[in-house]
Amino acid sequence: MRSRLLALACLCLVLPLMALLPRPAADAVPPAPQPRPLVVEVLSNRADLVSGGDVLVAVRLPRGVREREVRVLAGRRDVTRRFAVRRDGRYVGLVTGLSTGRTTLRVTAPGWRGSAVVTNHPAGGPVLSGPRSPHYACQETARNARCEEPVRYSYLYRSTDPLQAGLQPYDPADPPADVATTTTDRGVRVPFVVRREDGYQDRDRYTILTLFRPGRPWTAWAPQRQWNRKLLVTHGGGCGASYTPDEPPLDDYSGTIPAVPGVEPSYVAALGRGFAVMSTALADTGHNCSVAMNAESLMMAKERLVERYGELRYTIGTGCSGGSIAQHTVANAYPGIYQGLVTTCSYPDVLTAGAQFADYHLMRLYFEDPSRWSPGVVWSPTQMAQVEGHLSHLNAVVADEGLFKAALDPEHACPGTRAPVAGDPATRYDSETNPGGVRCSVLDLMVNLLGRRPREAWGPQERALGRGFAGIPFANSGVQYGLEALRAGAITPAQFVDLNAAIGGLDVDSVRTDARTTGDPASVRRAYRTGLVNEANHLDEVAMINHGGPDPGIAHDYSHAWWTEERLLADQGHTDNRVMWFGAVPLIGDLGWATEALLAMDRWLARVEQDRSARPLAAKVVAGRPADVTDRCLVTGLDPVCTARELDVLQTRLSTPRQEAGGPSANDTLACRLRPLRRADHTGLAGLPVPFTDTEWSRLERTFPDGVCDWSRPGLGQGPARTWLRYDARDGRGAAYGGRELPRPPAHSGGGWASPAFAALLRQ
Repeated sequence: MRSRLLALACLCLVLPLMALLPRPAADAVPPAPQPRPLVVEVLSNRADLVSGGDVLVAVRLPRGVREREVRVLAGRRDVTRRFAVRRDGRYVGLVTGLSTGRTTLRVTAPGWRGSAVVTNHPAGGPVLSGPRSPHYACQETARNARCEEPVRYSYLYRSTDPLQAGLQPYDPADPPADVATTTTDRGVRVPFVVRREDGYQDRDRYTILTLFRPGRPWTAWAPQRQWNRKLLVTHGGGCGASYTPDEPPLDDYSGTIPAVPGVEPSYVAALGRGFAVMSTALADTGHNCSVAMNAESLMMAKERLVERYGELRYTIGTGCSGGSIAQHTVANAYPGIYQGLVTTCSYPDVLTAGAQFADYHLMRLYFEDPSRWSPGVVWSPTQMAQVEGHLSHLNAVVADEGLFKAALDPEHACPGTRAPVAGDPATRYDSETNPGGVRCSVLDLMVNLLGRRPREAWGPQERALGRGFAGIPFANSGVQYGLEALRAGAITPAQFVDLNAAIGGLDVDSVRTDARTTGDPASVRRAYRTGLVNEANHLDEVAMINHGGPDPGIAHDYSHAWWTEERLLADQGHTDNRVMWFGAVPLIGDLGWATEALLAMDRWLARVEQDRSARPLAAKVVAGRPADVTDRCLVTGLDPVCTARELDVLQTRLSTPRQEAGGPSANDTLACRLRPLRRADHTGLAGLPVPFTDTEWSRLERTFPDGVCDWSRPGLGQGPARTWLRYDARDGRGAAYGGRELPRPPAHSGGGWASPAFAALLRQ
C-alpha cells in the first residue's frame, strides 16, 4: 500500500511538469534523408573550356537506380532524352544547344542528385587565347564574322593499283572496283575507305579523317569497330602570321619538304591501322606561330572529336620543323593535349631559334657589305661561317631569307592582308604611309602573350598611334660575337672588334640600328612564362622520338634537337623519355622513319597505358619505353654504327652565333645578364692575352658601355613556363598580357582525352 501511494505522489508531481513541455504537432514527420551524390563527368573537355554549344557527359548510375527514373536538366531545359545507358553501363549523352556562358547540368533520381557547371564558348572562339585582331578575312562561304559554316563530309579510298599513290576520291553511291582492304591493329578487316570531316572552329579550318563504313552509324558511345580510339595529329612547318583561314596540313613534312613520290605518309599508315587523324590550320606554325592559338585549336578540335567519334586512349603528334615546334611548345605549356611526340627537322621553340636567326640577319648585313668593314679588315667565307657556328655562310642566308624575314618583317605581305593604303588601318602596315595598319610580324600575332612595348621605348609610329607594338622578346646587348674564334686564333683582334662595333641591333620593325637590341624586359620575361621559350619543364610526362639527318646548309641542322636534350637534362636530370635517331637522309634521317617512329611510339604508349601501378606518370613513361626503342645513328642508312651521343660532326651538332660568343649549348638565353668588360678575360692560344691595341680596346669599350654577357648566370627573365594560361582579361575587356592562370580543373572533367593511366592535367 505504501509503495502505491509513493508512486501516485510522484506521478502527481511529474504530470504538471510535462504539461509545461512543448507538444509535438500532430502532423510532424521525421526529416527526409538527404539525396546521395551522383558523379557527373564532363568527358569532352575541361568543363570550363567547352566550345561550340555541345558537351559529352557521363553519369555512373548506382546499383538500383533505374534509367527511366533519371532526369537531366541543362539549366531549365530538360535534356533527358539525349541520355541512355550505353553498352559500357554508363549513362551517357551529348548535350547540344548550350548558350554561351555558364550552364549547370543537374542529374536527379529518387534519392540521388549530381551536377556540373559547364562554361561554353562560341565555336568561332576564342576560348583562352584572348582578343583577336579585328582585321581577319573569313572565307567567302562563312555565315558570320567568326568564320562559322556547316561541316562538310567527303570520302576517300586507297586503291589496289600500285600506280595510284595516296588516297583517291570515293563516291559511296558509285564505289570503284579497286578499293583496297586493311586490317587494323585490333584485327578488324575493312575496306580502306576514309571519311573526311572538314569544318571551321576558332575562325579557321580543321580536318578529321577515319576509316569509315558508309551507311553505318557512328556515335561517341558506339563508334564503328575499326577505330582503335587512338589519334594522330599532323602539323606543318615554318613560322608565320596569317589573317585568314587556311588548309590543315596532313603530310609528314608539310611546309618544309615536298612529299616524296612513292613514300607513303605516316597519316595513311595510321588510318590503315585504325587511328583517327586530325589536323588544324591554327596548329600549323607556318600559318600561325602562337603557342596559345596552336593549343586552343587542338583543344577545340579534340573536343569535337570526342563528342562525335568517342573517347580517346592517347594522342600522338607528328611534324617537321615548325611541326616539331608546335608539338614541343604545346606539350610543355598545355600538358595533356599530347601523350607522345614524333618530331623531325627539329626545333624546341620559336624564339630561341628566332634569336639565332636574328643574329644571322645582322651578320649578313655586315659580312655581305664589305664597305662596312674597317680599313684592313677582310673576312673569308670560312671565317664568316666560324663565327656563325656553322659549316658555311649558306646556312645564315637560308635561315634569314626563308625564316627570319617571313616571320619578323611587319611589312611583308602575309595571308589575309591587303596592300597598304595611307591612313587605312584595315590594310597592311607601312612604317611611313600607314603606321596604324596590320603588322605581319609574328610578334604582333603574339601580342597577348608578349604584351605591348612600354611608353618609354616607343618609336615615332607608336607615339603617333598612342600605343606600343608587341614587345621585343630578345636582346643582343653584351654579346661578343666571334669570341671563341678569337680565342682559337681563327680571327684577328681587328676582325673581332670591327664585327662587334658594326653589327648593331634591330628596332621594332626589324630594321637595323647602330645600337644593340636591348629588348623589352617584360616581354622577355613573358616569353619564358608563356612557353614561347621551351625550357622543357613540363615534358616529363610525354614520350618523344626525334629523327633527323645531316643539314647541307638549310637551317635545320641536328643541333636544334640537341638543344631540347640539353634542356631536358637540365630540368629532369635525364632524357630517358626521349630517343634520338640520326640517319643519312638530309633533315629527316630516313624516308621510312616517320611511319616507323609512329609505330614505335604506339607500342610505347600502349605499354604506359597498361601500367596500373601507383607510380607517377613520368616514371611510367620511362619504364614503358620498349627495349628496342633506343637512340640510333646510321651512316649508310642500313647499319647501326654509332650511338646518338657520338660523331657530332656527322650529326651536324653545330653551333650558333651566341654559342660562339661563349653562350650555353642549350641556346636558351634570349637576353643575357651583364658583367664589366675586362681585358684580362680575353685570352687566346696557350692562355696568352689577346693583343688588342689601345685603339681597338677603346672601341670595344664604346661598343659595350654597360658590359658584356655573363653566361655563368641565367638570362634576364629566364624561368619555367606556366601551364594552361589564358589571355583574356578577367572582366572580359581586352587582353591579360603575359597570361593569367586557369583555376584548378573542375572536378571530373576532360576524361575523354586519354586513358586513365595518363592522368592528363585536364582531370582531377
